[in-house]
Amino acid sequence: MKISFDVKMLTSGASLLEQEKDSALLKLSKDGAGIVLPWDVMKNERYFMFQIETLEEHCDAFNVYVYGKDDEPTMTIRFGILPQITTQICLDKEWFKAGVLFPEALPGELKIVCHGGRIVPEEITRIEMKTIPVFHDITVRISNMALTDTYPEDVKLSDVKLVDSLGQNKRKEWSGKTKDIESLKSILEKQVKDGEQGYPFENWSKWGGWKNKKLAKGTGFFTKYKADGKWWLADPDGYAFFSAGPDCVNVPVDCRVDGIEKWLDWLPDEKESAYAEMFSPDRVFKDRKRNAKMFSYAGANLYRVFGEDWYQIWKKMMAGQLMQMGINTLGNWSDQRLFDNTPIPYVTSLPEFPETKKKIFRDFPDVLSDEYKENAKNNAKALAARKDDPMMIGYFLRNEPSWAFVDNLVLADEVLYNPERTVCKEKLIAALKEKYQTVEALNTAWNTKFTDFDDLYQPIRDASAKSEAAKEDQKTFSKEMLRAYVEIPSKACRKVDPNHMILGMRWAWISDPDLATGWENFDVFSINCYAVDPTEAISHVVELGVDLPVMIGEFHFGALDTGLSATGLEGVLTQKDRGKAYSYYCERVAAHPNGVGCHYFQCYDQFVLGRFDGENYNIGLFDICSRPYQDMASYVKQCSEVMYEIADGTKVPTDEKAESIPMIAY
Repeated sequence: MKISFDVKMLTSGASLLEQEKDSALLKLSKDGAGIVLPWDVMKNERYFMFQIETLEEHCDAFNVYVYGKDDEPTMTIRFGILPQITTQICLDKEWFKAGVLFPEALPGELKIVCHGGRIVPEEITRIEMKTIPVFHDITVRISNMALTDTYPEDVKLSDVKLVDSLGQNKRKEWSGKTKDIESLKSILEKQVKDGEQGYPFENWSKWGGWKNKKLAKGTGFFTKYKADGKWWLADPDGYAFFSAGPDCVNVPVDCRVDGIEKWLDWLPDEKESAYAEMFSPDRVFKDRKRNAKMFSYAGANLYRVFGEDWYQIWKKMMAGQLMQMGINTLGNWSDQRLFDNTPIPYVTSLPEFPETKKKIFRDFPDVLSDEYKENAKNNAKALAARKDDPMMIGYFLRNEPSWAFVDNLVLADEVLYNPERTVCKEKLIAALKEKYQTVEALNTAWNTKFTDFDDLYQPIRDASAKSEAAKEDQKTFSKEMLRAYVEIPSKACRKVDPNHMILGMRWAWISDPDLATGWENFDVFSINCYAVDPTEAISHVVELGVDLPVMIGEFHFGALDTGLSATGLEGVLTQKDRGKAYSYYCERVAAHPNGVGCHYFQCYDQFVLGRFDGENYNIGLFDICSRPYQDMASYVKQCSEVMYEIADGTKVPTDEKAESIPMIAY
């Protein structure tokens, strides 16, 4: 069923420039503008389809706001599109159930994220699709709107080449763009010669600690230490240690190429032995509709320069360059082959966080079950292999649980809403029986009309909203579940590896104060914090009663002055501004009484057409040709040189701020 564009669809800040039969050219305000989707006719078919093109030179991100009865967006679905190319979009009403955080995109589309809680169709009052705020007004074309129950199996892409043979943006020129393999060869060979290993600062220990401050007698492993109200990490020799370095120090194999091969100047045959290891299937989307295929342009470039020994040469080159910048940590998701013979300490993650067959909500397991305890014990066994390695700083239990992306989520409400007879549900009902004794007493307290406690086995929505007593009961049980979620795997890991620090959960953000529950099981509390200044986020953790050092697991800054057309979660104008922003951020972590480290996301830029999930941000210390961004590298080194004095209070953090722009990210 086709949907005709009507000027009445325009939101505030949107204007119609021209209209043809099935398309409309719109000018959208930099503050965010778009169209109202025709929800009155969308109720029956599952998919809302349309094509969209931004006429700008950068990517654009759109939010689909799904409004409920209180006239506030209950759910927000964000998606990204490439510049100056027609993109097919398919919105699935199943996403409104909030069961999936990252739906799979169509070929040519960028990342999709579903934020917020579930909403049922009868509660939807309107749906708007608007750009996120950007740094100027933009022009977009929307065409071929339609409703259907058929998922698009064949997406027709424009006949154009977008990526050159090195994996770079073919349509754009910039300072530092690599012209060909021959010129890359001379550049990388020089980087190998220049990258003499060793830290450039005489007062650093071999671990990257600060020899000017001896905290204690070394334990032989990294540990935490509190002195005069300031939290520190200590290196194995007992010197003060501030952890700084990039995540994902590896040769990435995550350029998603399936379905978009026609846009590439060059892609080798998967069966060609030299490149076979540079291809990988998708391991992220469990219920994928596409036969996903990843490729490593970074690896292919290194092979074409150095030949069969490319990996060994890359390890030496990368370690030398990082150490010369004053990098003393290989961040999360780095290549584990580096851990054995690279002189840079590292952090890692528990390979698998315990799961259960039955879930409470998204990826939250049935944490009160014996299955969860047993899986925690089994997963912890993976730590045994490195339990005696002094180079390991510590390990994270997991990264950004998807259930915690819903602000103020009451987990016990999800227990009662979920029709599964989980162990958590059995124990919640048992706790309510013990407290209230009779269903009449429960009804009085909860303002409900249950005929029997067995009625609690039927799906009950938003139980905590029924009364203050219900809210208290549900929040109390939620905290019990959260404590089990944290404590059970922590104790299992500690038993296998008593030598290394548990670095926490890497929360995407503190979406509810109760996420601090169980912090006593950690050595370090970790959050990922995308901001200009992380001070408020670290202080918020402390205000929740957490008396631990705090580590930032992810942050970054991106610009639009090179080949990538999206900034990531914090935007600035230039590569020099990226360096300024890095210093401003890191020095404020060091200055905070609880700040002990921050890990930059990530070592390499993402692919111009999107990594495995569609992100395509200019966020690397290095580009896809393994060349460092020199302006940024200079600031990283300057920051490393002063970070210990800032942490010790003898120097103040820099006031030099980068010029920020609104993010282009999804």
